[in-house]
Amino acid sequence: MTTKVQPKLIIHGGAGSSLQGKGGVEKVRQLLHQIVEEVYTILLAGASAKSAVVRGCQLLEDEPRFNAGTGSVLQSDGQIRMSASLMDGTAQSFSGVINVSRVKNPIDLAQFLQDSPDRVLSDYGAGELVRELQIPSYDALTDTRLQEWLQERQDNFQRTMAGVVAEPELASSNNARRGTIGVVALDTNGHVAAGTSTGGKGFERIGRVSDSAMPAGNYATNHAGVSCTGIGEDIIDECLAPRIVIRVTDGMSLEEAMAKSLKEAGDNKRDLGAIALDGKGAIAWGKTSDVLLAAFHDGNKIGDTLELPGGTLTGCI
Repeated sequence: MTTKVQPKLIIHGGAGSSLQGKGGVEKVRQLLHQIVEEVYTILLAGASAKSAVVRGCQLLEDEPRFNAGTGSVLQSDGQIRMSASLMDGTAQSFSGVINVSRVKNPIDLAQFLQDSPDRVLSDYGAGELVRELQIPSYDALTDTRLQEWLQERQDNFQRTMAGVVAEPELASSNNARRGTIGVVALDTNGHVAAGTSTGGKGFERIGRVSDSAMPAGNYATNHAGVSCTGIGEDIIDECLAPRIVIRVTDGMSLEEAMAKSLKEAGDNKRDLGAIALDGKGAIAWGKTSDVLLAAFHDGNKIGDTLELPGGTLTGCI
């Protein structure tokens, strides 16, 4: 008889510069805590880690304040192209879609591809999959993201990326923010899964590929799972998610693996964040950016990382 374990959960809605105003912090906290509560409930009811990750990503994609699904940023040509991936730590199976358009939940495509012989599809291939599955066409554009793009167009796209949180008062801000959403879950059977989804940097060159659809930004084994956020190129250069997971697999504690990996990233002047769980139930997070929009459930209570002291690199419970 398999011994049941206490499920654990951590999610994120991006990383970047400080949120403007207490109202912004409190609204994001409310959204994240609400999603954690809903997803943790299904984990307690026996849902698999993979199912919980997909549900958490769907809820985060559907929230227009976050840069994934509805509320995704626009690329330089004014189009929305989204990427997402899912990794089942038990099956050691990675799947994803790159630069897909006109779909509500890119994570659903990543989930379907888990059982496909071709597990990562880009633009035309992902679009063909949408048609094959008869998924209704969906417009992910929000007015705030459109205004953000129009303002940046007037400035000839001088900013390198769009806002991690879509708020009207932030659309004209020059504070660069990096947006992704992600979920890592440990289920009652001790299985780990991770999922990540994004609308991209915003204003980027057509065809740019995000870390969110690569193992570099989303990776899991039964030892640990990691979802990354921040500047995708920095995450790719660090190969951050597998770096943390492999260190745990090789015997390092999750806390040590996160601390070592984030210190290296900081030394290399990277701008990023990560959330993680291990198979023993430890929860960890790290950031080199000012803010990491993460929330978690440790089995007893919900917590978050929205107001960590300045200079805090990592944390673990």
